[in-house]
Amino acid sequence: MVDLNKLIFKIGSDTAFSILARSNELIKRGKDVINLGIGQPDFPTPPNIIEAAVKALKDGQHGYSPSAGILELREAIAEDFLKRTDVQINPENIIVTPGGKAVIFYTLMMFGHPGAEIIFPDPGFIAYKSMIDYTGSKPVPLPHRMENGFSFDADELLSLITKKTKLIILNSPANPTGGVVPYKELKKLAKGLENFPDIFILSDEIYSRIIFDNNKHVSLKSFSQIKDRVIVLDGWSKTFAMTGWRLGYGIFPKKIFDYAEKLAINCHSCVNLATQFAGIEALKGKQDHVENMINEFLKRRDFLVEHLNSIPNIDCVKPKGAFYVFPKIKKDNLSSKEISNSLLENKFLATVPGSSFGKNGEGFIRISYASKLENLKRSIELLKEFISE
Repeated sequence: MVDLNKLIFKIGSDTAFSILARSNELIKRGKDVINLGIGQPDFPTPPNIIEAAVKALKDGQHGYSPSAGILELREAIAEDFLKRTDVQINPENIIVTPGGKAVIFYTLMMFGHPGAEIIFPDPGFIAYKSMIDYTGSKPVPLPHRMENGFSFDADELLSLITKKTKLIILNSPANPTGGVVPYKELKKLAKGLENFPDIFILSDEIYSRIIFDNNKHVSLKSFSQIKDRVIVLDGWSKTFAMTGWRLGYGIFPKKIFDYAEKLAINCHSCVNLATQFAGIEALKGKQDHVENMINEFLKRRDFLVEHLNSIPNIDCVKPKGAFYVFPKIKKDNLSSKEISNSLLENKFLATVPGSSFGKNGEGFIRISYASKLENLKRSIELLKEFISE
């Protein structure tokens, strides 16, 4: 037997990608699978972004770049962040990464260790707990409840803090629920964290542009009490339909930036250079493609929520952001994993079981509406069949 680091056996995987693989197997067997499992916009990357990458390649941009990313891109990120959040960021505190997950990885490599406690959202993005487990830290779930619109209660969060707490992970708008944390809870949290000056916060804001109903994204960086302890994760995958380009970034407080950069140097060296030029164009170029995509997501959300709630034994709150709904489903005492598996194998409808996102996700499934309306209409019919059988 190979003698491996025992912590490697604790690391998890991403259920959505396993479901994608199974969906592709069924498609190869001739099945007409509707995949509402993967969190990937069904829109193409805007042409101006592609053209910027092609131009960069033709101009000879083929080499290494600084590990933190080229200065032009980091300046564009700081300019965009200021415009969207009214928060001034020093470009020298930004690290461009191969996708947003790298920011999660580097942050947990810095703060996670045996004996540490890390608070994370439950239900929440799978990579959070997976990496917490890998570092040997104790995962402390923060419930996000349906009755609260899948937000958290700041007082409850503060009550979870102990002397061993090193990091808090937050995500708004959220995967898998689409929940958006109200300003009042963020403000209360920022005030409460004044009493815990050594705790850092990883704020996953990857869906910050995809927000509905006149809600405005509020970055945790905007709270003066904690801004020097907030790490922001964001990127291009969701907003600009650039999932396969693998481009994200982290804003790291000055006091820990050098350590994050060393992890980047040792892990990925630098991000593909032509992709970085595409990232500049995405941020500085025309934004009509983004607005059109968000408007389409809004129509799809409203359709899904209305029709899901018309099906017996399905209850779905209206998400305020991202492109997921997280309906509660009751069917013959089946677990969410059994429901999701049955939908895929018998109805050829791919979803993700809520339990994949934590204990508080049991009883729910995640449905992505990053798929055309025709597929969503068909999925409603399949769910009606499933519930009635």
